[in-house]
Amino acid sequence: MIAHLRGRVLRKSPQEVIVDVAGVGYRVAIPVSTFYRLREDALALFGFLTAHEQDLFERLIQVAGVGPKLAVNILSGIEAAELAAALRGSDIARLTRVPGVGKKTAERLVVELKDKMPPVAAPEAEEEALSEATPKEDLLSALAHLGYSRGEAERGVDRALRENGAGRFEDLLRRALQIVSGGAR
Repeated sequence: MIAHLRGRVLRKSPQEVIVDVAGVGYRVAIPVSTFYRLREDALALFGFLTAHEQDLFERLIQVAGVGPKLAVNILSGIEAAELAAALRGSDIARLTRVPGVGKKTAERLVVELKDKMPPVAAPEAEEEALSEATPKEDLLSALAHLGYSRGEAERGVDRALRENGAGRFEDLLRRALQIVSGGAR
């Protein structure tokens, strides 16, 4: 994940900007509101493991009231395939279990996206992309999203994996959080 870019804006449009950083052009998706207030140092990048996740993100941010931060939160709270299925099936109850998504937002998501959901991704393509990520990388990413520094996250994750390397992701994350927050026993 790229946390910061400093470069020259080569091109901007209401949906994206191209930022040149040492000869590499980064395409950054932006909402229209950002386009009108764009400063070169106020950009955010969003990265995705699969094209399916990126497609869902782009569809989510087109829904009124859903910005990039909420879209990332939604994709963090529910797997991409499960999100698409919940939207296709109008599963308001499942959508409201995602932190930050209330009933009205869930209903708006269903109304606006139900018929726009991409076909179900080929399971082998998703599995191939997911198999490249290790539990350690997943845990480090989760802690980084929660605001922990790389050093803190590595310390907590390494210790949690030493204690129970074969554990479930949720248990390992809980333990790593206890360690980095000072509640380790």
